[in-house]
Amino acid sequence: MADLSITASSVLPGAGAITEDGISGATITAGQAVYKAADGTWALADADSATALARDAKGIALNGASAGQPIKVQKGGELTVNAVLTAGTTYYLSGTAGGICPLADVGTGEYYDIIAIAKSTTNLKLLFGYSGVSA
Repeated sequence: MADLSITASSVLPGAGAITEDGISGATITAGQAVYKAADGTWALADADSATALARDAKGIALNGASAGQPIKVQKGGELTVNAVLTAGTTYYLSGTAGGICPLADVGTGEYYDIIAIAKSTTNLKLLFGYSGVSA
């Protein structure tokens, strides 16, 4: 398998959504995993980043933005992504900046960072959990 193929226009907050408004520190597309950088902006999380902060995803972008533009991030609750999900499967941050993948695709040297569990074939229950342990 590979990273989830998320249609940006289909990313929608669901039941119990916890969101935060902020400023983008990079070019971000709706549906990508993000972290809060040291300067307070949101940037793309990456499981094999040399920076520990970047390996700890804290949300999913609900809209696209370029650096310096407003962004809304979902930090908890349910999220519709309209990707092909397998209900009951746990999804992790991938080694592709902003990417989300199943456990089987967490590669050597990448850190385990749980993003969500699929509640259905299109909905995720966000459960961010950084392990600090690499594959």
